[in-house]
Amino acid sequence: MSCYDTLIDYGLRSIGIGERLLPKTDITLCDQFVLIGSGMIWNVYFAVFAMVLGFGIATLVAVGKASENSWAAIPAKAFIFLFRGSPLFIQFFLAYEIFVLIPKVGIDINLGFATITAETRWLTKAWLGAVIVLFLNTSAYSGEIFYGALRAIPKGDIEAADAFGMSGFRKFRRIIWPAMLRLAWPSYTNEAIFMFHATTLVFFSGFPAWRQSGDALYYASYFADKTFNPFVSYPIIAIYFVSFTLLIITLFGWANKRLNRHIAPEQRVKFRFKPQFIR
Repeated sequence: MSCYDTLIDYGLRSIGIGERLLPKTDITLCDQFVLIGSGMIWNVYFAVFAMVLGFGIATLVAVGKASENSWAAIPAKAFIFLFRGSPLFIQFFLAYEIFVLIPKVGIDINLGFATITAETRWLTKAWLGAVIVLFLNTSAYSGEIFYGALRAIPKGDIEAADAFGMSGFRKFRRIIWPAMLRLAWPSYTNEAIFMFHATTLVFFSGFPAWRQSGDALYYASYFADKTFNPFVSYPIIAIYFVSFTLLIITLFGWANKRLNRHIAPEQRVKFRFKPQFIR
């Protein structure tokens, strides 16, 4: 079988398209590159959905923590403390156990004029349950980053907005939120990288792969077991992650330039990659 045939047969296997049976003998380097690359689809899916959903919640959490209203500040602080104070690995297992206890038939919600049933049987699957955990985790970390940025906004900017007669949501949308993003973006870039790397923990969590079509680490582990040589499959997955990390840095760097386009180059907040060894 040529490498092209392998790509056609296994390129989309992780999402249920292509050959169902994995190669068991005569495993080639192409087989490993293609299938591990196929599994990366899930890692990208986990990271993108977690970051997109978490971005909005993180903004609300940051605003809530910075609020003088205790009804908003206390829940926001508790949320950040809970998810930043506990390991992500433990959060996966606790969430899975909680989702298992929820009735698989669904939960009836009485609206008064009608009763609807909320679907719950997918919560124990990786494609939904794991995304929920990652989304809540990154919301807490990003919320703390945005909160720090809110505190660092120059008071002169806010006073200028007040002088122009801006108030409420308009001031937040035109002045506070853009300034918050500009100050927080380098640290938020690091959070995006860390969250993408954290998607590998899904393989070790209790969430099963849907139809036995797992993420990149699922296939890397499979090949390491079959070939008895972990020094091929795991470096391959490392290559994929390094490549996607460079892509994240490039895309977020472009966004950072857009956010700082009105500021002199020497005054811009620059991105610095700071590895985080414990999540």
